[in-house]
Order: sequence, then structure tokens, then C-alpha cells
Amino acid sequence: MSSEFLDRYNHKIVTAKKLSRIIGSFPRKKRSILCHGNFDVVHPGHLRHLSYAKSKADILIVSITADKYIKKGIYRPFVPERLRALNLAALEIVNYVLIDDNEKPLKNLKFLKPDFFAKGFEYTSKGLPAATQEESNVVTKYGGEIIFTPGDVVYSSTKLLNISEPHIKYEKLLLLMKNNNLSFTKLKNALKNIKNLHFHVIGDTIIDTHTKTTLVGGQTKTPTPSVLFQNKNNYIGGAGVVVRHLIEAGVKTSFSTVLGNDENKDLVLKNLKKQGVNLLAVIDKNRPTTNKNSFITDGYRILKVDTLDNQPISEKITNIISKNISSVKSDAVIFSDFRHGLFNTSSIPKFIRSIPAKSFKVADSQVATRWGNITDYKKFDLITPNEREARFSLADQDSSISDLTRRLIQKTVCKNLILKLGSRGIFSIKGKSNSKGAAFSISSFADRVVDPVGAGDALLAYSTIVMVLTKSLALSSIIGSLAAACQCEEEGNVSIKPEIILNKINEIEKKVKYKTF
Repeated sequence: MSSEFLDRYNHKIVTAKKLSRIIGSFPRKKRSILCHGNFDVVHPGHLRHLSYAKSKADILIVSITADKYIKKGIYRPFVPERLRALNLAALEIVNYVLIDDNEKPLKNLKFLKPDFFAKGFEYTSKGLPAATQEESNVVTKYGGEIIFTPGDVVYSSTKLLNISEPHIKYEKLLLLMKNNNLSFTKLKNALKNIKNLHFHVIGDTIIDTHTKTTLVGGQTKTPTPSVLFQNKNNYIGGAGVVVRHLIEAGVKTSFSTVLGNDENKDLVLKNLKKQGVNLLAVIDKNRPTTNKNSFITDGYRILKVDTLDNQPISEKITNIISKNISSVKSDAVIFSDFRHGLFNTSSIPKFIRSIPAKSFKVADSQVATRWGNITDYKKFDLITPNEREARFSLADQDSSISDLTRRLIQKTVCKNLILKLGSRGIFSIKGKSNSKGAAFSISSFADRVVDPVGAGDALLAYSTIVMVLTKSLALSSIIGSLAAACQCEEEGNVSIKPEIILNKINEIEKKVKYKTF
């Protein structure tokens, strides 16, 4: 899909008010027929349905359910509403497409009064469902007619998506860019204009150790694998790598954290000070510096050994960090929460009260094995939890991503939310906004996943930078998503330079330009 496709059929997508002026009042000379549905994937069953409907009237109108009302699965709709509308508008038999911003089509049926309302034959096979009967009552009341299209073959979008999801990451990206007046040049400029920023990161430092081995064999008497040591690499992770991403991007960064009095502390101090970080580390002799040692054999992680203390930090340390937060002047304050003692029920309220009034407030939760709660961070400018964290915080395992994020915004009263969905990418939504385009998804652009650990940290760093500079959630989400993809393509928790993301943007632009996807 190209921008030409977006422009060519865009004129067919209309509002209910405009459509009413076009088709006129009921009864009318040119008869109209309305078909309504999700149309997540346009399949042969849909085409038969629409073709039959068009044979009964002069004007075929297709209305689609808005994204926020679709409840057919956790990750549905797969295709965003504007792209679903364009797919239908591209069909020659379809005259107009309407995105219905209501839970049911009843309001538009009453307002437009189409001559016919078409339903598939499956709605009559076992008697009219309550919802269909409700629609029928509305149509017959104003003098219209409900008809049922024949269905010799029944298809299901859900079943088709379960078999194989279409690859539409480029289409979704182009549509998002067009809806927000973004170009590839603007994406690149967002990474070239990073200057005169000062951020303050508060969070848990984690030393990620990769111990590389090769498999020798196993014990004959016990199920114990025997491996041969190759090498060991240490990476500064957790909130530490968020800081390193920011420094690489050219952001002056202060870092408040807690370290143990050990060799890993020395590794952190040496490397971060060398990079120019304003390090405000508190040394706690009663705890180790958090270390997570993954034993990797022939590319597989066979064991992880953690050295840590998850007990809450002392009141004394809490007060020191609170004072640091209030005294450091910064454009943004980032809480990078891994729940290894720094953030707890006692410290979080104190930390939040200490944030300078004009600082952009960001909270991130990447809890893997611990219990955290993103709803502890209320009235923040941006929160970036992962799906597991979001579901835990709301005790909700079943809602769609659309419902989940809207409930989370209500609970946290945040201004912007980026929900991390792992290999599925991200879902972003603006708080306190019911306008079209307030919610959107971006697929993952990781072409070859080498190591997904740390992707959320890269997203956090670059999304915050772009949000502070541009106030655009769409631009922030795109750059953050691309940073996460670049991190997935690197081994170990390494910092991502803007140049690497720029290369990713150039690759995507080239594929889109020459339609090689």
C-alpha cells in the first residue's frame, strides 16, 4: 500500500451527516442499502454478501464498527478502523463507507433511514437474535425493509485470522503517519533535533550477565546437563540502560539508583561516569547490586541465577532519593520500576510528591517475576506498562486491548499510554480523548529477533525524548517502537544510538517506496 492508495479511495469514507445530504431523505428515488459489520478481514463471504446487497439498490453503504467497540478477541480488531474502511472503499461495488462510532448501528439506521438493511443469512438460521430483532424494529418503524443475503458458503474473519494473520505492519504505519501529517523526513528530524534536554531517571539498576556455554552432555544418573564455559559478558541493564540510551541520544541525564557495595557497583560507577552521567547513586551495604545471570547454551537460555534483595529500601535512603528528585532541575522525570526494592508502597508516594512541578512525568513498569502495579503512578504525562503488568493491575485477563487501555487510563488518569505487547508491537492511546485517531497500534519492526530483553527500555527512552520535544503521541510511539525493534536485533542489553534507528527508518522508507513488502 502507498500514500496513493490512501488518497484514491479516501473520498468514499464519509460521516453520517455528509452521507445524509448525499442520499437524501426517505423515501428517495435512488434506493440505498446499508450493510454493517466489523470487516476485520474482507473475505469471499463478505464479497458475496455485498454483491447481493448491491443488486437490490442503487447505492451500497457499508458501515463498520469502530475499533473501541469490537469485542471478538483480545487482539481484535487486527486491522485498524481506517484501514478496514479503505479496504472496503477500494471495492467498486461499494459507494460509501461509514465508520460507526456507536456500539450498535441503531443510531445511524434511525438517522440515515436506508431503504434496505442487509444481514447475512446466518442471522436467521436459528431465529432472529435479540440484536438483529432490535435492528429490524428500527428499520420497519420508518418504513424500510430488512433483507437477508443468501449464504451458500459461510466464512469467519476470526477463523481466518487464527490460521494466519496478514502482514500489514507497513500499511498500518503509513496510515498512522498520514492521519497525523507525518513524513519519513519528520521521523528522521525527530532524531536529529535532540539537544538542550536534561532528564532525571530514577530506577533499579540491574547487571545482566550472559554466561555463554556449549553443551557437553548429561549425567547418567541425574538429569543434569553438562556444559563447557566459553565466556561471560556483563551489561548494565534495568534503569541503567535507559540512562545509557538517553546519553547516546544526546540527552544530559541524572540517575538516582541504589547499588550494593560490590564489584557490580564498581562496574556501574565506572561505565556510567565515563559516559558523562550525573550519577546520584546511594550505596546500601545491606544489599547486593541486582544481578541476573543467564546461562546460554547453543543460543538457548537454560538457566538464570539471580542475586538480589527485593526488600524495600530504608526510610533514610528513600528520603535521600526524594531530595535528589526535588533538587535536580529536569525536563522529564522517568520512573523505571522493576520492583527490586527501590519502588514500594512507602517510597512511591514520596517520590511522586518530590517531582518538580514543570517536569514531564513518565512511569514505566517492566515487572518480570515480581508484583508491581502501574496504577500506583497517577496523573502522569506518559506511562508505558507491558500487557502483563496492565492486566495484573486491573485484575483483568480477558478484555480486549482497546478496553484494557481505556480502563487503565481511567484508573491512572494519565495523559498518554503506550502499552507494550511484545512481539505484537504496541498499542497507544491518549487520555481523556474520544476523538478519532486517539488510539492506534503499531506492529513490531524487528526483522530478526536476537535478544528481546531490553526492548522496553529503548522504547521508554526514545518515546520520552520525542514526547517532550514534539508532544505528538503518534511520533513518539513510532520512534519508540523502532528503537525497541533495533534493540531486539542486538545481543545483550546495549544502548541504541539514533543512527541505528535512522537506518531502520531508511530501510522502511525504501521498502515502502519500491513496494518490496
